[in-house]
Amino acid sequence: DADLVESGGGSVRAGGSLTLSCAASGSWYSTYQFGWFRQAPGKDREGVACIRKDGTTTYLSSVEGRFTISQDDARRNVYLEMNNLEPDDTAIYYCAVDEIGGACSLLQKWYDYWGRGAQVTVSS
Repeated sequence: DADLVESGGGSVRAGGSLTLSCAASGSWYSTYQFGWFRQAPGKDREGVACIRKDGTTTYLSSVEGRFTISQDDARRNVYLEMNNLEPDDTAIYYCAVDEIGGACSLLQKWYDYWGRGAQVTVSS
């Protein structure tokens, strides 16, 4: 079982910034890792960023350099700092846990637990 709760969503103008947080509770293998995903209206959910236990990260190419994923020392909170936001970043953002870990993947099939999502709206 797991419970993932996102917070920090909201509405901003293009060029603005938001930081999403995800509080995670549950029991997993020690190698578990986090991912952030998003789903825009009428589109499939896509992986945005992931972070491994050792801090290795992977990003969707369209957000690299603008978004930063991080986790706290206890690895129970994961963050997504989003800068220079664009209207195309508008979506519901979800955090997720891959309870086994391994390669830092942006494919949702590897993730076992999901939060309920947080809305991010970027206006032009």
